[in-house]
Amino acid sequence: MDPLDQALRDKFLHGMSHAACTVNIVTTDGVAGRAGVTVSAMSSVSADSTKPTLLVCVHHLSPAANMIVENGVLCVNVLRDDQSYISDTFAGRFKDEVTDKFECAEWTKCPSGAPRLIDPLVAFDCTLLSSERVGTHHIFLCEVQDLVLARRGSPLIYAKRAYGTPLQIEGAKNLKHALAANETTFKLGCFHTFGPYILPRLIADMPGTSVHLVEGDQRSLCQSLSTGECELALMYDIDLPADLDVEPIDRLSPYVLLPDGHPLARQSEVLPHELAEEPMVLLEGQPSRDYFIGLLENSGVKPFIAYRSTSFEMVRGMVAHGLGFALLVTQPASAMSYDGLRVVSRPLGGVAGESQLVLAHRKGEELSPAAQRFTELCRDQFAGSLAFQEAV
Repeated sequence: MDPLDQALRDKFLHGMSHAACTVNIVTTDGVAGRAGVTVSAMSSVSADSTKPTLLVCVHHLSPAANMIVENGVLCVNVLRDDQSYISDTFAGRFKDEVTDKFECAEWTKCPSGAPRLIDPLVAFDCTLLSSERVGTHHIFLCEVQDLVLARRGSPLIYAKRAYGTPLQIEGAKNLKHALAANETTFKLGCFHTFGPYILPRLIADMPGTSVHLVEGDQRSLCQSLSTGECELALMYDIDLPADLDVEPIDRLSPYVLLPDGHPLARQSEVLPHELAEEPMVLLEGQPSRDYFIGLLENSGVKPFIAYRSTSFEMVRGMVAHGLGFALLVTQPASAMSYDGLRVVSRPLGGVAGESQLVLAHRKGEELSPAAQRFTELCRDQFAGSLAFQEAV
């Protein structure tokens, strides 16, 4: 391929990755056999022909392509946002684990004979009108004979090379409203454990700005940044993808949370070896799990994990009731659990395990005016001092 053509191809693929598409499983069955494949290139053509028509593109190397031509029928199964595993299966990502892709879900037969998911978001039963090969793909023009609609669910979306789901937004009432929203509105992601401790104060310091919150763990926040669901994210500088720009905000030190009256609570700090025989209540999820276990194992201590929870307040409550100790980095203003029992925190000594809080956004993308103001606010709030103690 000519170098200039290759450059255009690469830019085209990158550009198309920004175009959000539904995720669909296209299936067929008949004289040529049964097959299915994951596709994103599916679109309506016309609702006003003799029967409604669809356009579907399938790569010529997929066994399903020739089978669709020979069978003359296909079903376009539009997936719900909780069915990404079906997409991955039919895309071949589990080929070493799965011999029959159809085993990943329950199926029935359309009137055409093509397999249909029992519970898709919507399924279009089609006959093939025409097929044309363009480049690497077959373009199938299909006539819809029947369709099945779900009673619930949202579509699974693929954009920026990641799965997502649509988020309903309120449209502008007029042009003036739209221009004002561009200046005063942005979407902010935040790690779910420390969000309640810092975001209300930050948002309150930005009167007139509307902040749409996206809360989640490290993995979901990275995905939200990648797909554009959020513009900025407050998160940890752990296992971040290379396509993010990060600005350090604060360094956070781990501490040991103990029930009131525990012997170790009389000390000014707790060393890892003193926790070796103590039951641990682990804040589960990533990066929490690996971070806290790593602090102990790097000091030669294999923790005895008695309980696990993804809830920060559940961990605090279990510690308060004497079920074990916990390692955390977020320290609320109150030393009480939800049900009114006292907990005690002591620094974890003898470890070099500070975690870093960062403000992250996609590389090369200019921030909206509201997001820029929030970034400046964070710099002012956290400049020069440890503004708060946080939990991973």
